[in-house]
Amino acid sequence: MTTLEPAADAVPSGAEPRTPAGAPLDPPTTIATDNLAALESEAIHIFREVAGEFDRPVILFSGGKDSTLMLHLAIKAFWPAPVPFPLLHVDTGHNFTEVLDFRDHVVEKYGLRLVVAKVQDWIDDGRLEERADGLRNPLQTTPLLETIAQNKFDAVFGGGRRDEERARAKERVFSLRNAFGQWEPRRQRPELWNLYNGRHRPGEQVRVFPLSNWTEADVWHYIAREEVELPSIYYAHQRPVYRRDGMWLTEGQWGGPRPDETVTTKSVRYRTVGDGSCTGAVESTASTVEEVIAEVSASRLTERGATRADDRMSEAAMEDRKREGYF
Repeated sequence: MTTLEPAADAVPSGAEPRTPAGAPLDPPTTIATDNLAALESEAIHIFREVAGEFDRPVILFSGGKDSTLMLHLAIKAFWPAPVPFPLLHVDTGHNFTEVLDFRDHVVEKYGLRLVVAKVQDWIDDGRLEERADGLRNPLQTTPLLETIAQNKFDAVFGGGRRDEERARAKERVFSLRNAFGQWEPRRQRPELWNLYNGRHRPGEQVRVFPLSNWTEADVWHYIAREEVELPSIYYAHQRPVYRRDGMWLTEGQWGGPRPDETVTTKSVRYRTVGDGSCTGAVESTASTVEEVIAEVSASRLTERGATRADDRMSEAAMEDRKREGYF
């Protein structure tokens, strides 16, 4: 594991907080005037609730649109003070270069603290074995759980949304994990209105999902309204890709293309930014936020159903991984 030492304050003293695009970061909305304002208020309330209830929270940050939006909301929640939590990134070693560059850009811009758990470190010292199919998303669970335990994180923010996938729809906003980091659906607590139960035994942790009630469309509309900067691969660009299992995959060290797979250059973009070995691009000409919103509105597939090979491994692939301690 590579750990970057905590940086100084997230926002330099006296500096006006701004979005990654450079727009002024307004104080949090306190009165919900529309659906997005209501979702924003709920998420900010959750961040502040966790800050009050837990000792060592951490924000999972992949550089994807959901975790970037989550970070944007965290900045708003504590504005003008710095975000009081570090970021945790599980680096599979097969990440898109554009996403890693964006991660480092955001961390530097806001003076955030970053902890990186590299899957490659676990493979090199024998704690994990490379899979025959080359997929590394399933290998993330062990580095994630061990890093959480080593750092004694007791609340872990994730960018999961209920509309993404059936297993995620079962999660509460506060999702209790046992001392082994495993999800036990029968131990989930009722959540009435905005009352969240963060009680846990020593060694247990709580996964927290401030975006639970957001949809993909909500995320994109809010990104447009707040001018939230994202990695460039979310927008249409020319990329060499090859076809496998119904998805357009990009070339990379994860094992593609095979001899019988032909590389062609297409205009594509990504709806999610997971591990490169299992994340497919979609053909698209949407190069602006407004064009992406129009495209998402017309799509009948969720982003995970359309572009994630790891979710196709079985009917209960995501639920199985969540029970083991996955995000």
